[in-house]
Amino acid sequence: MSHDEIKRTLGLAGKILVAEGHDDFTRGHISMRLPDNPVLFFMKAHSTGLDEITPDNILTIDLAGNVVAGTSRRHSEVFIHSEIFKARPDVHCVIHTHPPYCVALSASGRPIKCYSQPSALFYDALGLYNDTIALIRSPEMGAAVARALGPHRAVLLKNHGIVVAGASIAEAVITAIMLENAAMVQMIAEAAGTPAPEFPRADIETLKAQISRPDQFEINFDYLVRRVERKQG
Repeated sequence: MSHDEIKRTLGLAGKILVAEGHDDFTRGHISMRLPDNPVLFFMKAHSTGLDEITPDNILTIDLAGNVVAGTSRRHSEVFIHSEIFKARPDVHCVIHTHPPYCVALSASGRPIKCYSQPSALFYDALGLYNDTIALIRSPEMGAAVARALGPHRAVLLKNHGIVVAGASIAEAVITAIMLENAAMVQMIAEAAGTPAPEFPRADIETLKAQISRPDQFEINFDYLVRRVERKQG
């Protein structure tokens, strides 16, 4: 992807996240590492909604959290992104949002269960950051989030939100949507009573392998792009 294509895709990703219930006023942010210069990344600006991302208000930031291009205000939680990029060379896109069912699940203190197909993606593979409910405003706090994420694709920030890491924008966006869906089904199932036992581990692991192929993220992201573009048209 060229830089222009990445910026356009970030804008579409923001609109998709809002359409899927990940908006919280102007809070929440998405970033993408520059493929030709991995010590820099593009990031959504402060004071704009996820659905207001444009090529003109996207910032270019280094791994110390410094703005190197762009005139918009930088998010104070930039260190979520910079510290994950430092710790995980395999990660190219990071998303932080406040989806309500994920926040509720994190507040419950219960681990995620495989009560739906999307939840298989996070089976024994979801981090938890519970140091504080406060904003992640220092490199040290960002590094702690990165440690809580570990090798996984997502981490719950207790009573706060989620952080999702992906090899592509498509992977990160679809992962965030699937995590909120999994949390929603679990909260509904547990509120209704005592859920039936999960399927055996081998069955869940088979499904996880099927739904975590890169092409699956791309296919579903492309569909959501078409849906957003139809509504815009």
